[in-house]
Amino acid sequence: MRSLFHLAYHVTDLDDARQFYGGVLGCEEGRSTGTWVDFDFFGHQISLHLGKPFATTNTGKVGDHLVPMPHLGVVLPLDDWNILADRLKQADVDFVMPPVVRFKDEPGEQWTMFFRDPSGNPIEVKGFADFASVYAK
Repeated sequence: MRSLFHLAYHVTDLDDARQFYGGVLGCEEGRSTGTWVDFDFFGHQISLHLGKPFATTNTGKVGDHLVPMPHLGVVLPLDDWNILADRLKQADVDFVMPPVVRFKDEPGEQWTMFFRDPSGNPIEVKGFADFASVYAK
């Protein structure tokens, strides 16, 4: 069964969201009104609505880093992940956790990075050279 994931959450400014999700992340904009905008978030649908963003705490342990929980994310092929990491660096995005490899030469080897959108919503992007290893133990 093939499906798309949908997530709706709050942002404080739609223009800032459009610049970040569309301009920085490169996500294609979909439908919108005066109070919300949809994006194709790497093949999945996110709907950004005006409002107060969800509360987060830095309680997720990733290696030696504490990262925001809850957070949303996406898993990309490693080549696409590298392109996005470079775009984020060029845009001077402030990383919660800068791009790094985890589980090097082990099952599930992955690259990851954490950052926040302009409204403070935390995002994790993982990169895998082989999607078959996403659930490797």
